[in-house]
Amino acid sequence: MREPGSKYILDLIAQGEHSQLDFKFEISDARKIARTFAAFANTNGGRLLVGVKDNGRISGITSEEEYYMVESAAYNFCKPEVRFETHTWQVEGKTVLEVYIHPAEIRPVHAKDDDGKWMAYHRVKDENYLANRVLLELWKYDRRQQGSLIEFTRHEDLLLKYLSQNPGSSLSGILKDTGFRRRKLIDLLVKLIAFDVVRMSFSEGLANFSLSETPGKQD
Repeated sequence: MREPGSKYILDLIAQGEHSQLDFKFEISDARKIARTFAAFANTNGGRLLVGVKDNGRISGITSEEEYYMVESAAYNFCKPEVRFETHTWQVEGKTVLEVYIHPAEIRPVHAKDDDGKWMAYHRVKDENYLANRVLLELWKYDRRQQGSLIEFTRHEDLLLKYLSQNPGSSLSGILKDTGFRRRKLIDLLVKLIAFDVVRMSFSEGLANFSLSETPGKQD
């Protein structure tokens, strides 16, 4: 007879690691796991399964120390603190700890690195990456004012024309080809991404920019 919840966990494991799911054999360093927590919180939230190896094999946890590490990562090594929920499951006679990290209400969430610096991370597929300047500024961008509009000047027109001819361009590539100042280009990209005119995507953690296929459409 299967333990309650075993199908749930096995179904999660079958998905493999992705942008909202990570496996950990164990948690031995709260500081390191805080990066994953921050990345989940800054993206769309996510689940951590502790007691599961990278290949999906269940090893189980053996003590409550894992929970205390989770608590320390969320409260001591993330700023602001991340909201999380935990649940333990019995699967194949072993205990798996599920940790769900809620999406942050205010981004970015920072995690303290080995040098004591607070760094912001985001999640791309099954990896955590440092947030670039465009993403950091986008998180800060305030679109909550009712009736806010986007104004198109020659700068916006130049950037949009460039991206129509060079989809998937990097920030450095755009800077080199257009002559924009870095600060000006970042401001333009943030505004156009916020209004879903430009799309930012990532390949191996590196950002590239293209025109949105559905400009102005909001989820």
